[in-house]
Amino acid sequence: MRPQPIADYIFTDHARLEILRRGLSEEMVRAILLAPEERIEVRPGREVLQSKISSGQPGKVFLIRVFVDIDRHPAEVVTAYRTSKIEKYWREP
Repeated sequence: MRPQPIADYIFTDHARLEILRRGLSEEMVRAILLAPEERIEVRPGREVLQSKISSGQPGKVFLIRVFVDIDRHPAEVVTAYRTSKIEKYWREP
């Protein structure tokens, strides 16, 4: 079963800055929020939604992690980043 998406959210100023600085796009983050492969509680009120993506390099896969404060309405995207350490963060067997 696919994790529940987050459709009602805003980007914090910090999130916009970090997404830009890390070479990601808001469109990519939006796509993960609407169709995450995994959704994990970090602490009460904060969750990370994440998905694997292929880069332009053949065979290179990254994990995009999006941190969201869900204890407010609308939810707030706090930050997002890309990592190659998929095994460290992936929870699904």
